[in-house]
Amino acid sequence: MHPKKISHIGIAVHHLNEAICWYRDTLGLQFEGIEIVESEKVRVAFLRIGESRIELLEPTDGDSPIARFLEKRGEGIHHIALEVENLQERLRFLKEHGIRLIHEQPKRGAHQMDIAFLHPKSTGGVLLELCEPIKEAKE
Repeated sequence: MHPKKISHIGIAVHHLNEAICWYRDTLGLQFEGIEIVESEKVRVAFLRIGESRIELLEPTDGDSPIARFLEKRGEGIHHIALEVENLQERLRFLKEHGIRLIHEQPKRGAHQMDIAFLHPKSTGGVLLELCEPIKEAKE
């Protein structure tokens, strides 16, 4: 029941295209594409590094969580995502053990993943995302 790996590190940015160029052209990370996640009001880009990814997050709306993060803290690391199995069961277990959840039910995220966030007040100040590949995407 332990996390399998670090899926990605989410980084909030003001300008997605500029950030993509820096990570791809300067650091040499492999660009995988851009998606829009309507539920979170963000446009995301994924860049591969080993078995993990950097996820760049640009708000598509002024009231998105990423827009609020950028306004309050500026660009930088937003969250760390851990890939897990049985996300629904994991959330139930964490809630039973007093962990504060932002999402009690998984929701559809980017890169064909179901996701749920844990509140930083229960995780030592770090916003953690748990993610699980969508069943159809695994096959």
